Amino acid sequence: MKTAIIVFPGSNRERDVALALRQGGALRQGGALKAGPLKPSVEFVWHQETTLPDGLDLIVLPGGFSYGDYLRSGAIAAHSPIMTEIKQRAAAGTPILGICNGFQILCEAGLLPGALLRNQSGKFICRQVGLEIACTESIFTRAGALGQRLRAPIAHHDGCYYASTAILAELRDHDRIAFRYDARDNPNGSAENIAGILSANRRILGLMPHLENAVDPDLGGVDGRVLFESLLMG
Repeated sequence: MKTAIIVFPGSNRERDVALALRQGGALRQGGALKAGPLKPSVEFVWHQETTLPDGLDLIVLPGGFSYGDYLRSGAIAAHSPIMTEIKQRAAAGTPILGICNGFQILCEAGLLPGALLRNQSGKFICRQVGLEIACTESIFTRAGALGQRLRAPIAHHDGCYYASTAILAELRDHDRIAFRYDARDNPNGSAENIAGILSANRRILGLMPHLENAVDPDLGGVDGRVLFESLLMG
């Protein structure tokens, strides 16, 4: 898998994603899991670039605090030079994954609907949360089971997903809600407990929890591997 990870000023999870792609799980082949490190081709691309490598299988917008989260989280990064090329690749069907700040950037850039607002508590939250897979009909979740329970960390101040009633109905009715928080432990007040959503063509995923930080048993769990196993199914 040839992957470009976009680096903005203030990104801080780009190497976590690279490690998760290279080593974070098992490669599913022919319906069976084959243990071993993942070693896809990963290239870091600075946000001021205007072109991306040819033949990409995945573009990742990682977590962090692009531009210090000034103005609105992701709002300035959404206008970085590289975003013109990313929009073109999105239109051509290249899969795009945005995690935390990356999710915020995708919404600000209009590649995903809705917005990420300030947590209802008004506080930055950094802890483990419970999730469930709400859709398996995507390249990001196909290795999982519908309703599968996961544990993963969050680290955000602006993670409350908001959208109009019409957009929420569209997401719900067309099975575009990829991940939901445990209804008993919604950490930020997101509408309908939404933790991650898909684009209309299911080629773009934005999610707030850091599944890339849940792939190593020495770091607290491996539930995040389902995302990377899904991407590497081929």
